[in-house]
Amino acid sequence: MRRPLACTFVIAAALGTGACATTGATPRPFPTPNPPAPATSAPETATAAHPGGAGLGYSVAGSALGLRGTPYRNGGNDPAGFDCSGLVNYVFAQNGVRVPRTVSEQFRAGRQVDPAQLEAGDLVFFSTVAPGATHVGISIGGDEFVHAPSGSGEVRVERLSGPYWATRFIGARRVL
Repeated sequence: MRRPLACTFVIAAALGTGACATTGATPRPFPTPNPPAPATSAPETATAAHPGGAGLGYSVAGSALGLRGTPYRNGGNDPAGFDCSGLVNYVFAQNGVRVPRTVSEQFRAGRQVDPAQLEAGDLVFFSTVAPGATHVGISIGGDEFVHAPSGSGEVRVERLSGPYWATRFIGARRVL
């Protein structure tokens, strides 16, 4: 059976717009950043501040937010499942920035940031199971961060000022 051209156009248009819901778009209040330029070489290593600025920070935060609900998986560093540092490593790589894989290495990357000066894309660190940095998340701006906690079983957003996290916060680093 042949469909009229107008019907085919309407179906194609509906399918094209329906795909937008699964693109991992950045929710408001985050501005829509320009997509990163295609990499022509290996991603930059984040051992010092990256020149990407706030726009890249919002892109990193948006990428992390797009992974909410992904299950926790010890040692995981892909959308099949993440541990905390695997989430950080994956999200930054998706934005063309290489960061170390482990929490302790990430805690030494970039430069220290005053908690009052946190920006989207900054790394926030906590001492949860042992002295020193044992857990990491990605600031999305304000008082919130995205992380992969083993206790909840999935990537989610938390408040830095929450009773559990505020008492365990040990520092923040800027790698962008």
